[in-house]
Amino acid sequence: MTASAPVHPDPAAASTTESDGSVRSADVIVVGAGPGGSSAAYWLANAGLDVVLLEKSVFPREKVCGDGLTPRGTRALLDMGIDVSEQAGWRHNKGLRVIGGGLRLHLDWPQLSSFPAYGLVRPRADLDALLAGQAVKAGARLHEQTAVTEPVLDRAGRVVGVTAAEGPDKRPVTYRAPVVVSAEGGSGKLAQRLGLHRDDRRPMGVAVRRYYTSPRTHDDYLESWLELWDGPPGADHAKLLPGYGWIFGMGDGTVNVGLGVLNSSAGFQKTDYRQLLTRWLDATPEEWGLREANATGPTRGAGLPMGFNRSPHYTRGLVLVGDTGGSVNPFNGESIPYAMESGKFAAEAIVQALGRPAGPERERALIGYPTRLRQEWGAYYRLGAVFVKLIGNPAVMRACTRHGLPHPALMRLVLKLLANLSDPHDGDLSDRVISVLTRLTPALR
Repeated sequence: MTASAPVHPDPAAASTTESDGSVRSADVIVVGAGPGGSSAAYWLANAGLDVVLLEKSVFPREKVCGDGLTPRGTRALLDMGIDVSEQAGWRHNKGLRVIGGGLRLHLDWPQLSSFPAYGLVRPRADLDALLAGQAVKAGARLHEQTAVTEPVLDRAGRVVGVTAAEGPDKRPVTYRAPVVVSAEGGSGKLAQRLGLHRDDRRPMGVAVRRYYTSPRTHDDYLESWLELWDGPPGADHAKLLPGYGWIFGMGDGTVNVGLGVLNSSAGFQKTDYRQLLTRWLDATPEEWGLREANATGPTRGAGLPMGFNRSPHYTRGLVLVGDTGGSVNPFNGESIPYAMESGKFAAEAIVQALGRPAGPERERALIGYPTRLRQEWGAYYRLGAVFVKLIGNPAVMRACTRHGLPHPALMRLVLKLLANLSDPHDGDLSDRVISVLTRLTPALR
């Protein structure tokens, strides 16, 4: 998308702020300045639209995340013009270290034409502030400490704005625009007001993470544990715990350590996840330092809405991006690149829509956004839903770990599949296998 002169498709969008300051207008309102919202705001502003980006918190602010990005996330940042060099504070990683079944396998990121061959690590508090700042540089108007409360509907029930509580004194304000983007995260309050609730049949996960000072801080691989043990593996009293774990070196003297549990697991919603994390880490080597005395803060948790578990992604003037629309990859729990890509796809559809007159032509362009999501990820996410069900069975997970990890070639294909990194048109045999799998799978809606 290229920059152009600002446009105001509707007279209402071009109106100035009222004298009392309580009603403000824009071409597009984006609610939530996480990766999805900031990406949408960046691409919209870059196309010349007047964009208001509303964020309930103040940057920098905490978010629960593994802080590790695959090459897909790296590409999304590069597309937005973010400097991801190590000199700019990013830690580069070479690939994924997989641990399970008594084995340890190093899988370098694949060499592909569509993606860079390195991943990144950056604290989420830094990342979100950088992305919001990039949207502002493109022309978006960021309002922090602005908590959106309700959608504003016209007589036909179409969303034409939002009400919000702004600033420390929570003064009421109304923002009006012909299109509203909801990037509020998994809660999706605006979507819920329109009756768009999560589909419990779709994959869902819970993740918890904590930072520790550790000598492993400079590890240049993302580490994934396919088995979590309560006690030393192989010991008579050791038990296999539900879920999977990670250890990511932050390069600043700390590591980000966490675990995720899927709703296909028998332990989902029946587990004290913070205690589960502690029990796993107590079984790791003492010299890694992953003990209470070395923790730099509390354990934090969040939900992982996966596989389009809220839809439709567009209805009545409201566009859902990122976690609000359940865009988390069900194969690996990765959320940031999908939030950013969905923000870009949404922006492209909105730019097309606002270049058309209000009515059926505009709606046709906006409906193109959920169609694009289905084309991009629908089949892949359906495969992911099957994967989630399978690995929820501990026996299946143990069999996959013990029989899969000893075969590096197979695991390299699995890495491409789980991280959604393939070149369907000019890749190798593994890329073609993945392409055939997704082509034969009906897309999720």
